[in-house]
Amino acid sequence: QVQLAESGGGLVQAGGSLRLSCAASGTVFGSDAMGWYRQAPGKQRELVATITGGGSTNYADSVKGRFTISRDNGKNMVYLQMNSLNAEDTAVYYCYLARRLGVDYWGQGTQVTVSS
Repeated sequence: QVQLAESGGGLVQAGGSLRLSCAASGTVFGSDAMGWYRQAPGKQRELVATITGGGSTNYADSVKGRFTISRDNGKNMVYLQMNSLNAEDTAVYYCYLARRLGVDYWGQGTQVTVSS
């Protein structure tokens, strides 16, 4: 069993930066993939970034070059560094952990609001 807790969201001006953190409690395996989803008002949930246990990353086209995902397996944490934020990035951001055989865990979300 795994619990995920996001932090670091808030209000930021366009062009600014935020760093989101996700702390995992319970048993986390090195093979677990982790990442971030977001859901903006009136829009479907969108996969933002993922990182495998081996460090391979993938990003949504909308954030590529601006966001960076990283993880610290020793501390069971994953991070999302968000730079050059714009109003389109306003959303609730959710941390997730994806275990093999389709076992997934989700955090409660943290609000990111970008003012123009």
